[in-house]
Amino acid sequence: MSAPANDVQDYVGFDTITQQMERKFLKRGFNLNVILVGESGMGKSTLVIRKTTEIAPVTQMLEENGVRVKLTIVDTPGFGDQCNNEGCWVPVIKYIKDQHAAYLERELKPNRERIIVDTRVHACLYFLNPGSRGLRPLDVEVLKRLTEVTNVIPVIAKSDSMTIEERTAFKRHIKEELAFHRIMLFPYASDDDADDDRVLNASIRELIPFAVVGSEEVIEVEGKLIRGRRHGWGVINIFDETHSDFVHLRNFMLRTHLSDLIEVTSQRHYEQFRTSQLRQIKELRAQQAAAAASGGAPPAQPQVPLSVMQHQPMTQV
Repeated sequence: MSAPANDVQDYVGFDTITQQMERKFLKRGFNLNVILVGESGMGKSTLVIRKTTEIAPVTQMLEENGVRVKLTIVDTPGFGDQCNNEGCWVPVIKYIKDQHAAYLERELKPNRERIIVDTRVHACLYFLNPGSRGLRPLDVEVLKRLTEVTNVIPVIAKSDSMTIEERTAFKRHIKEELAFHRIMLFPYASDDDADDDRVLNASIRELIPFAVVGSEEVIEVEGKLIRGRRHGWGVINIFDETHSDFVHLRNFMLRTHLSDLIEVTSQRHYEQFRTSQLRQIKELRAQQAAAAASGGAPPAQPQVPLSVMQHQPMTQV
């Protein structure tokens, strides 16, 4: 039996908007920009990219089932390697703000691009030294500064240097110190979270800091090839969840929270930067108007957004 005419006419079709959005995002793809921060020898390059001698992005295009992700990894070599590390975080913070400034400059152009190239940093993997007894004063200082400008995810590097018991105790101690110093990490709690999101985020917070092992070596174990490390006492398989949190970290960033990382960067960190910069531009224009009204020489009119004047972007490679 056919449906009544009024039922057919009542169907508008706006429920297809999710399909429209899916086609749009599939066509455009996603950008995920991750910065690595930690002292040399912590396995940053082994975990994800080649070694570098300067702050420089390396980009890889990933594709899975028609979904494209442009993954850019930015290493920060030399961080915390000096006897006096005062201010060693400045180049890292500057790089992150440079990307905000570059995005704001493109956004404020009268004839801006339809799709603005997004180089904003969506996540920071902060590598903790497993040989330390906890957070060093430098770690506390840098983590507090980084959480003001980006989504920070702490990682215990080279976790195979500890026994399972030592790793569990170290993770618990780091959690306690992070809470004591009120260091807010991603994912952030929100009253808007649905019940399933709260459960998922709670499980992620239980894993933080992620204890990871990186390896470029492929070895054979019982006739199977795995990526891992061979020790005198046995073999570490970096994809074995009982050996390393690498799979949990990968799933967290690429499977369950990719969209959240991008969205929080835009709505929280970038929006704070943008508001601050536009407020400064407004204040400058008010000074110009006041100077012109009093007959004095007005401040020079900037030819580019104030954000770019204060944060000259680094050269992209």
